[in-house]
Amino acid sequence: MAAHGRPALRDLFDESPTPHIAHHPRTHHRDFYVASDGSFRSDRGGLGAVIETRDGARVARVSRPDSPPDNNVAEFRALHLGLDVLAARAPPNASVGILVDHDELASNVNSAILAARHPDGRAPRPFSVPAASRNHWRGIRARLTGFGDVRAARIDSDDNPAHPLANAPDQYRHVNREPLRCVRPDPVESTTNGYLPPSRANRNVSR
Repeated sequence: MAAHGRPALRDLFDESPTPHIAHHPRTHHRDFYVASDGSFRSDRGGLGAVIETRDGARVARVSRPDSPPDNNVAEFRALHLGLDVLAARAPPNASVGILVDHDELASNVNSAILAARHPDGRAPRPFSVPAASRNHWRGIRARLTGFGDVRAARIDSDDNPAHPLANAPDQYRHVNREPLRCVRPDPVESTTNGYLPPSRANRNVSR
């Protein structure tokens, strides 16, 4: 993202693995992307989220101090916050790409999506949710069902544009004063083939 010298969220999403859900050529046609991150320190922590449209227009940034009991809980709280902000600005049928730097959270999100599609509501693997995050996990799942199509990608912490917002909420408090925006992405560009992006076609499946 330009503000932090990071790639656009769409580019990050396309280049990152999506646990339990294979990438399809239309994957990079998400309407919105939300990157979230949570930080934990002994004195205080923080929550950060960045939301962009498919064509790179910024929808919102959020940076808030928080006092989570540990880093795992912070990650769940941050995603819950990001999805709440997005839900207030996106139509209910929007397709959403989620970017987090937490393996279990990305896995949980995609498992929940697959469970919602399964006739018996079965997830491909058991959910792993910290006890202190159960309420936030319920909120996350409720938000997931409110969008048209969702999947989560696992990115590196160093590439997460929400990372500085979560780790320095005092420094980035000004982003919370940015004007509220309800930005719609441009129409999906037409494609002439169904080939996977190179990062998908050439990815080692054992990775």
